Amino acid sequence: MPIFFKAVDFSSQSVKNCVNSQIPVFPARPPHDKILSMQPSLEKLRKFFRLEHGNGYNNTAIIGGLAKMLDYWEGEARTDGLTEEVIQAVVQRLRSYESLTPPSRADALKGLWKRIGETYPEVGQKQQAPSPTTPRPAPKPAPDKPAEAQPQPQHRPRPAAPARSDSVPGAKTSATPVALNAALTVLQGVGPRHAETLKQLGMHTLGDMLYYFPRRYEDYSQLKPIKSVWYGDQLTVLGMVQNVVTRPIRGGKAQVVEAILTDGTGALRLTWFNQPWIANRLQDGDQITVSGKVEQYLGKLVMNNPDFEPVEAENLHTNRIVPIYPLAEKITQKWLRNLMSQVITYWAPSVADPLPESVRKAGGLMPLGEALIQAHFPKTQENLKAARARLAFDEIFYLQVGVLRQKRDWKSVEARVFEVDNAWMGTHISALPFMLTEAQQHAVADIRNDLKSGKPMNRLLQGDVGSGKTVVAAMAAAMIVQSGAQAAIMAPTAILAEQHYRNFTKLLAGENGLLHEGQVRLLVGDTPEAEKNEINEKLAAGEIKIIIGTHSLIEDPVTFQDLQFAVIDEQHRFGVDQRAALRQKGNNPHLLVMTATPIPRSLALTLYGDLDLSIMDEMPAGRQPVNTYVLRPQERERAFTLIRSQIKDSKQAFIIYPLIEESEKIEARAAVDDYEKLSKEIFPDLSLGLLHGRMKPAEKDEAMLKFRDGEYHILVSTTVVEVGVDIPNATVMLIEGADSFGLAQLHQLRGRVGRGSAQSYCLLIPTHEDATENERLQAMAETNDGFVLAECDLQQRGPGEFLGTRQSGYASGLRMASLTDVALIEKARTQAQSLFERDADLSQPEHALLSEAFGRFWGLTGKGDVS
Repeated sequence: MPIFFKAVDFSSQSVKNCVNSQIPVFPARPPHDKILSMQPSLEKLRKFFRLEHGNGYNNTAIIGGLAKMLDYWEGEARTDGLTEEVIQAVVQRLRSYESLTPPSRADALKGLWKRIGETYPEVGQKQQAPSPTTPRPAPKPAPDKPAEAQPQPQHRPRPAAPARSDSVPGAKTSATPVALNAALTVLQGVGPRHAETLKQLGMHTLGDMLYYFPRRYEDYSQLKPIKSVWYGDQLTVLGMVQNVVTRPIRGGKAQVVEAILTDGTGALRLTWFNQPWIANRLQDGDQITVSGKVEQYLGKLVMNNPDFEPVEAENLHTNRIVPIYPLAEKITQKWLRNLMSQVITYWAPSVADPLPESVRKAGGLMPLGEALIQAHFPKTQENLKAARARLAFDEIFYLQVGVLRQKRDWKSVEARVFEVDNAWMGTHISALPFMLTEAQQHAVADIRNDLKSGKPMNRLLQGDVGSGKTVVAAMAAAMIVQSGAQAAIMAPTAILAEQHYRNFTKLLAGENGLLHEGQVRLLVGDTPEAEKNEINEKLAAGEIKIIIGTHSLIEDPVTFQDLQFAVIDEQHRFGVDQRAALRQKGNNPHLLVMTATPIPRSLALTLYGDLDLSIMDEMPAGRQPVNTYVLRPQERERAFTLIRSQIKDSKQAFIIYPLIEESEKIEARAAVDDYEKLSKEIFPDLSLGLLHGRMKPAEKDEAMLKFRDGEYHILVSTTVVEVGVDIPNATVMLIEGADSFGLAQLHQLRGRVGRGSAQSYCLLIPTHEDATENERLQAMAETNDGFVLAECDLQQRGPGEFLGTRQSGYASGLRMASLTDVALIEKARTQAQSLFERDADLSQPEHALLSEAFGRFWGLTGKGDVS
């Protein structure tokens, strides 16, 4: 049965015109206690006719025209026991309705309703309607108060969900049809139960459906036969399932489901690890499409863990690109696709485009309404690409306008000037126990210029693992405290905070230092209460000049006498709110955020455009590159031999696992399980420690400190060691299941070794032998340059590795934009900067809709602070 709109309130202005009309042609239903029971089919007819009246008799009460309702209305009418004479009268009038002019349509419906009223008095027609000789004019924006007869659906605040329209640029503005606020139950075939399921997918209103985009597409116009498939292809193939089998692996601890897909030209092996339920979903003879990357195992082509969908017969013959949507339980692709088609084709052209025409022309962008249609039901691959480019442009454009506004707002306030002369700088730099690299010198110069500018510094110090960012931060703190002000350094973990404390004390306190040891203190969660109280008192009195700690620094009752400089290390581990809380401890303090995760330039410009950027891409003298090797799983003993030889030379080693314990769903080695075997069978004569995320903070710190102090020869761990811990004596990093990690994470883990002068090694062992050719692992073996690896990881895995907590802010609004698309980013940045120079506050009349959409993207109700 085709899916149509129900004739219920859309909250649209046209419906309000109908409701507020002094003489409605089809009267509103009287109160329940005054109504004679009206048959459901007549009630439905009345609602359709009233909606058609409100629309000016333009045959739009139902998508496809009023005659479409006859497909199911006749059956309902007979079930209700309506006379055949009435049924045939309705059928004849509606079948000819499309060919009539609006005035004739009005007369036809009035006459038909009058005839029905003669047979069924309960329809309640008591008044005559004016004869609308012409359709009503285009509706104006909705009034502040809805009509009392039919109140508008209330818009409730809801948690974020995928593809919410109110978090997407241009989704809703005051020029958008109010009907898009209607609940999904206005759609024929969507009752409360289906509406609740759709709500789980993030669709609450018709407007939400416009922005619930397909997760992928099946291009049935360009299917590739299996005989033409090559190793390395990322594609979709169609075929028939044969020989579905399930067999145990790893001694029965896991299972693998295997099937053969044939299409008459060849065969392709399909494999799913630890997903035994798939065997129940696939039957011999099923027609399916599978999507994934073609790999090779024992000389045969295979797809590991591919996505698959049952083939709908109609799609095989459509010769078109078919959208595949994310689903929930009890919803099928066919049902949702039909529903989406009705809504998209009818409402997308009505969505107002908030992007100024000048920007659209300069960017060569598709109109928003057309982009929405083509993003859901593209006619060609070119149309799909253009549609996604338009929607992605909007996201980056709004992101950039917000970032530019943040930077302007940050620079609009005054900050205290801290200026030191060249002699002072020369004296303190020469007192360091080592020479600064050129990159360090440039970073210090950048900070020095910021501190004397009179504007608050807001700088991102981006340096590769081991590039010496701590020294730069210490020199910056020295410039502050020499004037009597205070500095705070916040690290994500207690052990990293303690490491900073030791380094700052060594560099700035002592006999030849700027401060005495009591003026540099450490404050973490485990600091004894008595000591915390003492620190709080001395901070408030100004006796402590540099405080180093974790999130404890932003909690009450920590107060400062004169905080003028804040350093946030591993900034991607902290949220925007935490950074703001530390900043608020002082009066417009200078802010330096640091990260050891090399961020590609395109990503840095997009997400951190509000920060000035200093890049440290040079290693201190004496550091040796870490030799990196990719080993097959059966070569694990070679890795153990290297570890034994290094420990014999009084060195230490890390062994890293992707999991804490073995999982039925993921085939990978686990830390807890292998720790037992390693300590009892492989290295029984050595001391091993265990570290993972489920341990209590105190237990984790104890394990790390024992390893740092040499009590453990080997630390078996998950990725909790990733951040900044300095163990100069560790020379071997063995990473199990290395293909489970992204390049950024692998590089961070490798950075835990090679901190001393001895040669260090990183050994990468993938889960399967055929993963030894994994591109990420090979890239790790080829270079130690974190910035090269960052660009590679951005291309392969997207921006998630670099975003950290910042994803929970505005970056999570990116639904179409790919931060690997440098050309699109540059285009959007250029247009955003151009517009910002002309109208930074979007206050000009022609930018009113743009301002609304911008506010929705940033979660604002209108114009305002986005910082």
